[in-house]
Amino acid sequence: MNEKLKEKIRESLSSVLPITIIVLFLSVTLVPMEIGTLALFLTGAVLLIVGMGFFQLGAEMSMTPLGQGVGGRLVKGRRLSVIVVVCFLMGAIITISEPDLQVLANQVASIPNNVLIWTVAVGVGIFLAAAVLRILFQVGLSGLLMILYVLLFILSFFSPSEFTAVAFDAGGVTTGPMTVPFIMAVGIGLSAARSDKEGEGDSFGLIALCSIGPIMMVLLLGIFYHPTEAVYTAVEITPVITTRDVVYQFVEAFPDYTKEVIRSMLPVIGVLVVFQILTKNYRKRQLLRMGIGFVYTIVGLILFLTGVNIGFAPVGNLLGTGLSGSAFKWILIPIGIIIGYYIVKAEPAVQVLNEQVEDLTGGAVSRNMMNTALSVGVAGAVALAMVRVLTGINIYWVIIPGYMIALLLSRFVPKVFVGIAFDSGGVASGPMTSTFLLPLAMGASTAIGGNVVTDAFGIVALVALAPLIAVQLMGVIYAHKSRTVPALPEDLSDDIVVEFEEEKE
Repeated sequence: MNEKLKEKIRESLSSVLPITIIVLFLSVTLVPMEIGTLALFLTGAVLLIVGMGFFQLGAEMSMTPLGQGVGGRLVKGRRLSVIVVVCFLMGAIITISEPDLQVLANQVASIPNNVLIWTVAVGVGIFLAAAVLRILFQVGLSGLLMILYVLLFILSFFSPSEFTAVAFDAGGVTTGPMTVPFIMAVGIGLSAARSDKEGEGDSFGLIALCSIGPIMMVLLLGIFYHPTEAVYTAVEITPVITTRDVVYQFVEAFPDYTKEVIRSMLPVIGVLVVFQILTKNYRKRQLLRMGIGFVYTIVGLILFLTGVNIGFAPVGNLLGTGLSGSAFKWILIPIGIIIGYYIVKAEPAVQVLNEQVEDLTGGAVSRNMMNTALSVGVAGAVALAMVRVLTGINIYWVIIPGYMIALLLSRFVPKVFVGIAFDSGGVASGPMTSTFLLPLAMGASTAIGGNVVTDAFGIVALVALAPLIAVQLMGVIYAHKSRTVPALPEDLSDDIVVEFEEEKE
């Protein structure tokens, strides 16, 4: 097996394993499960681990060089109309194939999947174009984020309450393993073309702006779109008796998910084909590597979605229902804390972020400090989400003060920490949040008779909010230690570009 693939599968294993152990422990203590149900869960977990490994390697091999190529050509062209149109189309097309978004869309019963996916895709496309223009015209990130979030909260008061939590969740799931490599590659390519030092720091912040687009578009959808009210019912897992029954459940689902994945990936492949015909940007060896990357991506997506929807998410929902229907429903909070703590520690992209901050600060803020801050922050966010499920507290009471603190901190920390912090929000809310924590919250809300749309949804948004505060607090510590507000070291973005170039080779 490819050594790089083994590494990605090991990373996926470290992400899924803590949740699997917790589920196994609860299945023999508080929420007994039938053997067949547990077999479905374990099979789904295996498919999830292998699928995530294939998918992450495939996205790295295909989306990163595609993003670099597009970004480089846009800078050479220098035509604003072309830059805006291309960035919009690329952002929208790639978002459609984002696995976290597809998982979220399957769980929002009140909005048809395609309506939600296309709404979010348009939002990412618009704001990717806006983010690129920000780099080219050297617009400050902190002030822009403050204006946009104020507009978001004003807009949310005109949108039905049922759409608020879903909108902020959409902002968290869209910056996933498919879109992040592409967006970061575009940003680094564009900022590298600027000769000033500010251009180096501006490579951070694209993901932050691309997270705002889906929130805004879903809130607008809530104002103009009036779906029929959906009733959420407890998930019923198909009874399975033998191991053949378990295998049959997954085999039966493979064709449907294969069609869905191929349909979502064809536009992305089409972009590569058209781009290569027009620019001749890639050599044959590069095209072959990218082609293999797309194959890995498709295989990984099929395994991922099948494992999630047949075995993993339904058991999460069942677990939430069982815990909330018992006398021990408040145990959801400590369980949420444990899961939140380990989910973010196991997220590969978070570890890359921590290393970047350690390099950036010359070790003043170590990766261990970052790990602890992010783990504690996400654990607290999941705990708050579970309190919301059990009490029905409006998400505004959490998310408005949270963003006010984050935006206030952005005025007092080194500028580069602002971009890293708001980028890390999308990084931290990885696949495990939408595939397990959200179904867990939905099952718990259904069991206690709560409103699933307003009480359970929002957990992804809170997980995405925690790093905004945690990373900027690390920036405050760094500024205090150094007694200055330093500029981004000259060699940092060079190092990042070198990393991307090595992957491209």
